[in-house]
Amino acid sequence: MDSNLLSVLVLDANQRSALAVTRSLGKSGQFSITTADATAQALAGASRYSKVYLQHPDPSQQPRDFITWAKDVTARQHFDLVMPTTEVTSQLLLSCKDELPAIELPFAPYETVMALSDKISLVELAKSLNIPVPDSQMFKNSAELVGAAVSYPCVLKPALSHIFTGNDWIHTHVKIIHDEAGLQQALERSPYLRTTPFMLQSFIPGHGGGIFCLYNNGRAAQFFAHERLREKPPEGGVSVLSRSVPVDQELQTSARKLLDSVNWHGVAMVEFRITPEGKPYLMEVNTRFWGSLQLAVDSGVDFPLMLAKAQLGQPVASTNDYRVDQRLRWVLGDVDGLYLYLKGRQSWMKKFMRVVSFLSIRLRHQKHEVNRLHDLMPAWLEFKQYIRALVK
Repeated sequence: MDSNLLSVLVLDANQRSALAVTRSLGKSGQFSITTADATAQALAGASRYSKVYLQHPDPSQQPRDFITWAKDVTARQHFDLVMPTTEVTSQLLLSCKDELPAIELPFAPYETVMALSDKISLVELAKSLNIPVPDSQMFKNSAELVGAAVSYPCVLKPALSHIFTGNDWIHTHVKIIHDEAGLQQALERSPYLRTTPFMLQSFIPGHGGGIFCLYNNGRAAQFFAHERLREKPPEGGVSVLSRSVPVDQELQTSARKLLDSVNWHGVAMVEFRITPEGKPYLMEVNTRFWGSLQLAVDSGVDFPLMLAKAQLGQPVASTNDYRVDQRLRWVLGDVDGLYLYLKGRQSWMKKFMRVVSFLSIRLRHQKHEVNRLHDLMPAWLEFKQYIRALVK
């Protein structure tokens, strides 16, 4: 290992965002990258920029074993920076920071991260800052719902996306509720709501919008925005085809007001719901890297490199002049999205047009998220994982 290079441990290596981080930092020539995940192989671990791949206990299923592993591996080898890319791993490491004094994490303090991750506390903070949010009813548990007046449709939203019990994690779900029967069914299918807080929010028609942000010790350093062109599932989910767009100034103002108020540090994705009339309502904040991170890098906004430099005290060069209409396609995700669309109830003409769109080839300003000629092994590994999942 080149002693002149800074050493970085990239966790959650089977995530596409971790692959983007590994490629970004590796291509810069300034870092030696070690990757790690709970699987025997991982996307980022297969990259040419990953010098070493490590397998560890699953932080979702074996959190204490994972913390022990992190303590051991960082005791054996010095890492200038540890970069988790999922909510579970980052929150777990931050909550156990006292046990891991050798780990340098590019995040705000745990309490600040949780203040934004908790959707109930986020609503209260937004109200205090005059940032529009949907009408919200808060409940400590499902028993408090008895006798409450509920207007439909509404959105059932647990306070946390992932709840740490001390032994494992509960993965919660947001659900649109259309009537009282649907509400009772949702409560029955979500037993964790008997003991954990949640909200019922008024349903906001329209479309989603978001701002991707980088903060350096309380100061805004970079903003970026993209548009989802195709998703999996098609009615709304993970982006499989997206393009970079100019930053909406109204959304940026709200995002900046929110992140400034908590003296934010690190990256954040601030999500909004925008009505047909154009009014944005704050929905949630993701306090870690997002799935289509590679699009920002391809557009000229290298968030992973900027974050690493910010955390290590190096100058961060921001830009307001990134490439607009740069596109990113996750091929296998797009295949899944097409399959789900064709299974749906759309007309044959809409299905035909979707197939035509899927088969259309854009030669300029579009790249594949995983498939890269200079770094082919992650695509090969992803394809093998995909085929294994199909034949199970």
